[in-house]
Amino acid sequence: MEENLLSWLRQKRHGLSFHQLARLMRLGIKEQKTLRRTLKALQSRGVVLKKKDSYFVPPHRNTVKGEFMSSSRGFGFVRPEDGEMEDIFIPGRHSLGAITGDIVQVLFEELGKKGKPEGRIVRILEKGRETVLGIYEERFGQPFFLPLDSASAEEIPLASKGAFALKSGMIVEARRDRWTVESVLGLPDAPGVDLEVVIRRHNLDTEFPPEAVEEAGQISPRILAQDREGRKDYRRWPTVTIDGETAQDFDDAVSVKKLASGHYLLGVHIADVSHYVKPGSALDKEALRRATSVYFPDLTLPMLPEGLSNDLCSLRPRKTRLTFSVLLEIDPSGRVVKLEFHPSIIKTEERMTYTSVFKIFKQDEEETRKYSRLVPDFLLMRKIASLLRTRREEEGSLNFDLLEPQLVYSEGKLQRVAAFEANEAHHLIEEFMVAANEAVASYLSRKSPLSLYRVHPAPGLADLEELRSLLDHFGFLLAKPERVTSKDLQRILKQVEGKPEEKFIQFQILRSLRIAVYSAENTGHYGLAKKEYTHFTSPIRRYPDLIVHRLLRAALRGEKLRFPALPSLALHCSEQERNADEAEKQLVEWRIFRFLKGKLGEELEGIIVDISRAGVVVELDDYFVDGIIPYADLDGDYYHRRSQKTLVGKRSGRKFDLGQRVKVVLASVDPIRRRMSLVLSQDASGVSR
Repeated sequence: MEENLLSWLRQKRHGLSFHQLARLMRLGIKEQKTLRRTLKALQSRGVVLKKKDSYFVPPHRNTVKGEFMSSSRGFGFVRPEDGEMEDIFIPGRHSLGAITGDIVQVLFEELGKKGKPEGRIVRILEKGRETVLGIYEERFGQPFFLPLDSASAEEIPLASKGAFALKSGMIVEARRDRWTVESVLGLPDAPGVDLEVVIRRHNLDTEFPPEAVEEAGQISPRILAQDREGRKDYRRWPTVTIDGETAQDFDDAVSVKKLASGHYLLGVHIADVSHYVKPGSALDKEALRRATSVYFPDLTLPMLPEGLSNDLCSLRPRKTRLTFSVLLEIDPSGRVVKLEFHPSIIKTEERMTYTSVFKIFKQDEEETRKYSRLVPDFLLMRKIASLLRTRREEEGSLNFDLLEPQLVYSEGKLQRVAAFEANEAHHLIEEFMVAANEAVASYLSRKSPLSLYRVHPAPGLADLEELRSLLDHFGFLLAKPERVTSKDLQRILKQVEGKPEEKFIQFQILRSLRIAVYSAENTGHYGLAKKEYTHFTSPIRRYPDLIVHRLLRAALRGEKLRFPALPSLALHCSEQERNADEAEKQLVEWRIFRFLKGKLGEELEGIIVDISRAGVVVELDDYFVDGIIPYADLDGDYYHRRSQKTLVGKRSGRKFDLGQRVKVVLASVDPIRRRMSLVLSQDASGVSR
């Protein structure tokens, strides 16, 4: 009845009375009672409005179907299923109790309060999960449940807590159809509970299916004569891997030469996972299902079983390994003048770390002496990477050297949150991988009828207009949105280098960009300023790279592979990547918030990153998380927005601006929901932008 009713109201924009609807829908007396109930329900959800005696669908609104995602800040987003429009903002009060992963119907306005799509969920069409995790509470002896993945703060009465001995605050799993407790994970601060919660919330697997494990176990570790057929042998070319100290899988190695012509030869050698993981095999099906490895501080959930990911496919030091090599001849201006691709075989000389190579660049005596035979190669790599980076920046590529949180443990306990910053050795490998990925994408776009690309759409005009207004607030000029290129954004990044607002402006520019995804259609990569780009360099941990390896091998042989579901495969891999990123971030933030519980009452410094409906949002300098100063706690004054960037006290005239530095006191912390409230320090007046 609801669909039929809405169909008539959409046709009659001026509205219809109850009796007109009943007549048009040819309803009997009993059915008219259902019509009244339906109209009342639709009114309560905002889907239908009533004016005098007429019902009508609100103008300038649309409905769309999509997947709901909740935020830790008490709101959510719906990702439309057509993929053509941006995410729709859903205030918590309009989420209808939807849980992350639910497929919902949304009534939305294209221009909400912040100039972006905003709406309300009017119906849950399909539950993403039958069970959901949440916090168990008791109120006057009655059991209640607060879902973790809901944007709503409403507690749900539980029909039964089963035979479990429960305490308030425990994290439990409940069935959504009858709201009964199915399992108990424990108190949030108990060892391992946070990791288990994140794994379950994101539907991650800790074990491989038996058939995949059995198949991996049957692969011979020996490299036979037939395995070497058709491969170029680069074992005499000094080759190294350069990774982090804690890395477990090594899927890329590099080697360099200076040519007689004055050009440089760069070899990027990637583990040939496609040799071992065949299309349609149990290993392949499981790798596709996972689509990516997931990296937590104390656990890795690999895309492939450990025997492959950490051993046979891993380019371990002084072990002969099968690879796929990209050879790039680069001239002194950093331009790639010649490309070659070969199935290959290598033996790395050393397993180097970013720290060790960086020390060599800084002329550390001990490190230079230890790797003296390789030092000339590292210095040549440094030169080549500098040429590539300079040329990439000239083309308009964006570089964000943002600090990231690194959790530092001692004896299993978190001791501090450190700022991880990429050094020159990180940038070196990044340049080489970007060059190899672009080379493969360029070749496939010319030689293959289909490929899988890594695309990055240009920012939306509304996002650029918002960014332009914000930059103007800080004294930086940006062209009109329709004329902005990546070079314009790069110019701003250069202008802000070394200034107090550098981190804030970098983050705002990054936030204005859309996310990069996988696609069967090449639309270019805005952030890297590349016409063709793909992912080829990490097949151990990313399924799209494995697909690209297969496509490249087929193109080199003149074969044509069939991937009838390539667009859906790209969408699946993009979604799995986003899910893994969210899981990794969620666990790190949970542990940071829990660490901050030990600092309640302490004075901290931060920067205002948003002025929201709930209050002033401040990101703490040393902890990479933010909290809210509620409006009620702003000096007892009444504050009004002069703009979306400025808050002004009515009596005092005191201003709070985006980017302004403030001193705050930590008032409360909720690690599970990753929220905290702050109050202004008595000495807050001493800190400014």
